Amino acid sequence: MVISDQRVLSVPDPAERENLATFLTRAQRLDPAAVVRLRRRGSGLVAAWVTTGFEALATRTVAAELTVDDVTADADTVLVGLSAAGPIDLGYSLDSAWRGALPPDQGFGHIDDLPARTLVELAERGADLAKEHGSEHGPPASLLDQTVLTVSAGEVRVQVPMRVVFALTAMDFIPHAGDRAGAEQIAPDELVRVRASTTWLRLDARYGSVARRRTGGLSLTPTTGS
Repeated sequence: MVISDQRVLSVPDPAERENLATFLTRAQRLDPAAVVRLRRRGSGLVAAWVTTGFEALATRTVAAELTVDDVTADADTVLVGLSAAGPIDLGYSLDSAWRGALPPDQGFGHIDDLPARTLVELAERGADLAKEHGSEHGPPASLLDQTVLTVSAGEVRVQVPMRVVFALTAMDFIPHAGDRAGAEQIAPDELVRVRASTTWLRLDARYGSVARRRTGGLSLTPTTGS
């Protein structure tokens, strides 16, 4: 087999192969033509990034080796490769298919930990509103851009829009009992961590993270005292 320009992904651990396959399968539910951006994260780790359709990115890090620092590949190609043992030929580079920058690996501060149930409940209420007021093009932008949570740490306040909550639940990053991630299926002590930098917001759940650049009304501003 001829490897395409040495763009090769190796995921030797079967459990990690399954983790990445699950992540990509969920991405394909949101976009059947999904691409995945793979980036090295230190020794023996690779971060996989996908878009979600909510102007937010989703990511999961797995134990793996990548022969290049950063590459965008067809998600289906990676999925097919994960179904068999051995290194995965990523095929031709699809770097031009990726739009926008990735958030930095460093520079995020811990803002707060939120009950996962709260986020799922917000997503459920948002989905009901989307059915009522949406169109064939999806939920209205006014709903997606709405701030549904404001969290703070010290003098820093972060607004969380519905877009990010929808992205988190659409990727099924919160563990739950049964087939459906309803609020009643979420353990009461399951948490989602809110982190932020001066330019990005990130929600970290057990099975992955979502991130969104500070646009569309998202703010990260110090509060002022009286």
